[in-house]
Amino acid sequence: MRYFHRNMTSKLERMVGDFPTVYLSGARQCGKSTLVQKTLPSEGVNYLTFDTSVLRLAAQRDPEGFVASLPKDRLNIIDEIQRVPEVFLLLKKGVDEGRRGGRGKSLFLLTGSANIFALPELANAMVGRIAILTLHTFSAAEVARSEKNFIGELWNGKLATKSVTRANVPEVIGSATFPEIALDPGRRSAWLDNYLETILGRDAAELAKIRKPDVIRQLLVSLGGRVGSLLKDDNVMKETGMNQGTYQKYKAFCNAAFMTFEVQPWAKPNRLNKRFVKSKKIYFTDTNFLCFVLRRDLADVHERDPVFMGHLFENFVASEIMKNIAALPGKFYVSHFNPVREDGREVDFVVEDGKGDALAIEVKLSASLDAQDFKNLEACRDTLGDKFKRGIVLYTGENLAPFGDRLWAVPVNTLWE
Repeated sequence: MRYFHRNMTSKLERMVGDFPTVYLSGARQCGKSTLVQKTLPSEGVNYLTFDTSVLRLAAQRDPEGFVASLPKDRLNIIDEIQRVPEVFLLLKKGVDEGRRGGRGKSLFLLTGSANIFALPELANAMVGRIAILTLHTFSAAEVARSEKNFIGELWNGKLATKSVTRANVPEVIGSATFPEIALDPGRRSAWLDNYLETILGRDAAELAKIRKPDVIRQLLVSLGGRVGSLLKDDNVMKETGMNQGTYQKYKAFCNAAFMTFEVQPWAKPNRLNKRFVKSKKIYFTDTNFLCFVLRRDLADVHERDPVFMGHLFENFVASEIMKNIAALPGKFYVSHFNPVREDGREVDFVVEDGKGDALAIEVKLSASLDAQDFKNLEACRDTLGDKFKRGIVLYTGENLAPFGDRLWAVPVNTLWE
């Protein structure tokens, strides 16, 4: 299989060199094992996977003996770590012993198909000892063989007025996906069907002790119809027939298994004393998977259903934002800006760093823009004040151009070109 350079590579190398333990998480089949094997020299590591039944059973039956037997003079890479939680506390012991022996870095690289928050035993055991990274499916830039980081350039770079070739949006969305189907699009439906069956048949039981995994299908369909909208939990529970406890557990599993993610509402003290809605917004980590869940063909939606295509386009941008910030140094936070009692002043995404400096991104499935399309960003700029670095309307047209104080019209091509 052809290898696509992953823009997470340099960050992974740096974190492995700086921390005793690194946890690389991400959706099943997003390329974690391939990234690790391509990034780190094979002669300097000990690679194991708990997808191998013999190793998994050995670690479960004698976790202390298993961890004690790991080489002390090299980096131990353990794939699919979430399958054997029995070793979590013993890995902490191994890190502490390594520190006492004068080796406090590059001890363990763990990979897993579960969000760290779904593994509280690992998170609690490794406090202060672990760096957490998330690998996503291919970004548009990676497929284009570009190392461009869209968020990084918006944050630090200078924009210049120019024209670009109009993007083929369905083609770009279709290729920014799981490696297997990006490289072999003809297998898309069959591959995604097998992917979902694996999650329902194994991960749901092992990770969340879910007894009726088929109900997750119904939940995914309900959530898929609400992509980009404020998530009203009561409506989803009514539609799926779930009680609150079951709904929250199953939704948490969808997030933990990297099928979906939620964007928090922006809500901070501000100089205009505005209040903000408290509802989250729901997105799918992969837009092709979203189309599969809803049994919708991307090209057909693009041609016949512009309203829903707008939701798919927003979902694609949401996933690209997450891919970009995951590869950047430092910590970033994503929210949506939605003042109470100000209809039409919502901004799709606000990306903030640890100091509160912010980028605002509005998404428009349109090839042309006018001043009215920047009203939401203006409201956001006026609320954030000096913390507002830049606001953009990301659209499908051809011209990158300024539209006022710190506001720009930006073609979607800038995600990868």
